[in-house]
Amino acid sequence: MLKYKEIIFASHNQGKIAEIRELLAPYGVNVLSARDLNLPDVEETGKTFEENAYIKALAAARAQNIPCFADDSGLCVDAIGGKPGVYTARYAPNRDFNLGMDKLLKELDETNSKNRAAHFSCVIVFAQPDGSYKSFEGRVDGNIALSKTGSAGFGYDPIFIPTGFSRSFAEFTSEEKNKISHRGRALQKFVAYLIGEHEN
Repeated sequence: MLKYKEIIFASHNQGKIAEIRELLAPYGVNVLSARDLNLPDVEETGKTFEENAYIKALAAARAQNIPCFADDSGLCVDAIGGKPGVYTARYAPNRDFNLGMDKLLKELDETNSKNRAAHFSCVIVFAQPDGSYKSFEGRVDGNIALSKTGSAGFGYDPIFIPTGFSRSFAEFTSEEKNKISHRGRALQKFVAYLIGEHEN
């Protein structure tokens, strides 16, 4: 069991919060979000997923004076130079992911490339109020679909088909997705660290 019965996730993203809560539920951990605590949004000025996750986690840790964690994640598409990458949320006009998916599919089509390889990356950072931290990375490879399918998930899930499957992430149940998703894989490493810390 984890020593943390309650932990703060520095996010206002409802989809991420729900996913994190579901992933940590088997360990009996109550997840409070930055949204629950009315913590202000933090500007993500980092150039990497780790930098952005650290900025968010540290701000929450210092605001609450306890360890907090945050994630930053994104979709990286090979044929368009790894975009949208760290700008995944901001890439979508007005953060409307339906428009973001349309924009990405159009940009990819304009390359005339047959390469539709892509991956989702997620980095979780667990920060202490003194600025020290640990980071944990997860990745899932796949391809960009020709069109949107499915209604589950969030973000760019309807156009991402993970390797070895013929369905988009938006056609997975949450249990199926959590087993192989970038966030699920990063969180598994984070949980392993917390268990190890508890045992030491």
